[in-house]
Amino acid sequence: MTETAPTPLAAALDSVGDRWTLLLIEALLDGPRRFGDLQESLGGIAPNVLTQRLRRLEGEGLVLAQPYSERPRRFVYELTASGHELAGALRLLADWGARHREGGEPPRHDACGTPVEARWWCSTCERPVGDDETADLHYA
Repeated sequence: MTETAPTPLAAALDSVGDRWTLLLIEALLDGPRRFGDLQESLGGIAPNVLTQRLRRLEGEGLVLAQPYSERPRRFVYELTASGHELAGALRLLADWGARHREGGEPPRHDACGTPVEARWWCSTCERPVGDDETADLHYA
């Protein structure tokens, strides 16, 4: 039996699809944080689980651990450029979550109050890619 290559979504979920990981990335979007700060902002996460997630994200190249104390050895954690690229995906998931909660609404543009929406955009054609065209998207 021949195994097929994982889809792009499956590959992404292998990196960030477990419990706590996206919340951890969200917490780091505001800037570098220490372990205790992360544990506090992710109320309910066990220290060993937080350690595992941080090590995995570091191994994936999404988080950078910088030592700030040698004795005891302590680190400050921050997102790499690749980790910051997940901000858009997190916004989309948060928007979906907000709209699917009872009484939830999409985010609104501060300047005019209109709900904002995400759209695919082709930088070569300089036009939006419609929903009817997304089936034709391919990943090289």
